[in-house]
Amino acid sequence: MNIAFVPLRYGSKSIIEKNIKEFCGKPLAFWVLSALQESNSIDLIVVATDSDVIESLVMSFEMKKISIYRRSILSAQDTASTEMVMLEYLNNSPHSPEDIFALFQATSPFTTTSHIDDAMNQYLLKRNDSMISCTRSKRFFWNDNGYPINYNYLERPRRQDFKGLLMENGAFYISKVKYILTYKNRISGQIGMYEMPEYTSIEIDEPEDWIIAERIFENYLRKKVSKIKLFLSDVDGTLTDAGMYYDEHGNELKKFNTHDGKGFELLKLKGIRTGIITSETTKINQKRAEKLKLDYCLQGISHGEKLRAVCKIISEENIDLTEVAYIGDDLNCVDLLSKVGYAACPKDAQKEVKSLPNIKVLNSRGGRGAVREFINYLLHGFEQI
Repeated sequence: MNIAFVPLRYGSKSIIEKNIKEFCGKPLAFWVLSALQESNSIDLIVVATDSDVIESLVMSFEMKKISIYRRSILSAQDTASTEMVMLEYLNNSPHSPEDIFALFQATSPFTTTSHIDDAMNQYLLKRNDSMISCTRSKRFFWNDNGYPINYNYLERPRRQDFKGLLMENGAFYISKVKYILTYKNRISGQIGMYEMPEYTSIEIDEPEDWIIAERIFENYLRKKVSKIKLFLSDVDGTLTDAGMYYDEHGNELKKFNTHDGKGFELLKLKGIRTGIITSETTKINQKRAEKLKLDYCLQGISHGEKLRAVCKIISEENIDLTEVAYIGDDLNCVDLLSKVGYAACPKDAQKEVKSLPNIKVLNSRGGRGAVREFINYLLHGFEQI
């Protein structure tokens, strides 16, 4: 069995509630757990926590590989080492000595599924006792006495000719149960090195790290946005301000935002299919969809049925839910928002929507450019490819 061990302690002095603080639209821990869930090399994800709040949040991700381990008060103290909780778990779990046991850090959200699978394969092929993740630093290091450590300053090398040094990035450590129990350490014996991209070297331990990491991660995420094949939006409270307007004859009116309309046009130029999905059925919605030349105008979709309706579309289009982006604002959007690859909501969405673990809460309100803001966020990614 291949076990991924992810410590998620509630307490944090430098960044309050760090492991569950929103990072690029999702709780920080989500990114590593999601990568592990998608990995073909990981059989079990053990989340070691001391918190009901963290346990509840993690279980809301609905990742089938996750198992919760409630760490002791002693192993959750500020002074406790990570090895303490690893050993505590292993001493209380019936795992085989030959099981692979890998420690993953939530503070390294840049770890991807491909990194995990590649590292695990490399670990098995090279038959190391343990392995650490690292990045290559091409900085010039000196000691306190004024002597260079890794280069000759009289013959300063060009960066492209300089091999540099390997540096731990803290993303993960791979070993076996028997070695951890014997040496009481995350690594031991013959240690292999798994080199990751330079941008993964930042660990989120201080508030300044957080700001830098989000900027880097946004750039990284944008490369994934090219997977989007279908963009859908709710109507009332999303494309509109949720207001119900009537003229003197009792005719219903709705106010749409022209900037949102332009956003749909920009998506279509990128080859992305577009549509609206709403529980109401009105001629106003139909006319708006026709004017914007949307591919889909799904009306009269009852509460809790949006996901089923979209699943029918993606089956016909031969695409996956991970390739769908959706923006909604109310309870009847929750089922779909929880499952799509890219989910967002306006600033004034209902709290149940804004609390979804995978949601991106926008700065704009419904009917005031929220849809365009989400589209701009996605399209900015395409421009980086």
